Amino acid sequence: MFSDSHIHTWYSGDSDTDPEKMIQRAIELNMQNITITDHIDFDFPLENVDFTLDVDDYFSSLSLLRSKYAKEIEVLIGIESGMEPDFADRIREFSLSKPFDFIIGSSHVVNRMDPYSPTFFQIHTEREGFEAYFNSILSNLKVNRDFDVYGHIDYIVRYSPNKNANYSYFDYSDLLDEILKTLIELGKGIEINTAGFKYGLNAPNPEINIIKKYKELGGEIITIGSDAHVPKYVGFYFNEIKDILNQCSFKHYNIFRERKAIFISL
Repeated sequence: MFSDSHIHTWYSGDSDTDPEKMIQRAIELNMQNITITDHIDFDFPLENVDFTLDVDDYFSSLSLLRSKYAKEIEVLIGIESGMEPDFADRIREFSLSKPFDFIIGSSHVVNRMDPYSPTFFQIHTEREGFEAYFNSILSNLKVNRDFDVYGHIDYIVRYSPNKNANYSYFDYSDLLDEILKTLIELGKGIEINTAGFKYGLNAPNPEINIIKKYKELGGEIITIGSDAHVPKYVGFYFNEIKDILNQCSFKHYNIFRERKAIFISL
């Protein structure tokens, strides 16, 4: 079973799950590693969601669980850091605050709006919304370097009124290729996020053509994550991962330990 490198617990504002339950589920699935990556998003624009993180409590709690389950599974401690250009200094300070194993950089906000909110696509067409989202990633990459892989690169399609029915890599290849080239130049990776299947896309985030293009351009670092917020989604759709990696010419996947990419052969 592939290791799950994108997991949320009650330390994230959108989950109520005890991290120990996530670890126990990963053990049931015979995973060798699991990486907890709870949210930190500064000044999140939705009033009813708090994505701040008590990093001292978080790190000490997960460190105890890492010791408790050391004979059964390796528990790695990460975060999912919400990227925004205005918070680059705060993001960097937070990333250095603890010896994290892994940091996912993700775009959850576009021009101070969350695409999850219905308002976003009330004032944007699908194309406008997708282009704004991909341009926001490029803006983030100009000033943010404090991450290891960029998460769910086409996350926005999850919340589009028509999901991915009108979406293709080829319609946005100019922006997406620039994103991928920039990530490669920075020595950063991408993830295969299987939550796209949960959201009815019948595809991961990013879609397969983006993963292929990343490899064609010379990208080598790729992690696998379920984006699970409850135990039943740990390892979700991981039975599809080997075929996806093979289609995209990958012979390995990665986990991160002490912010260093570990290459695991298929």
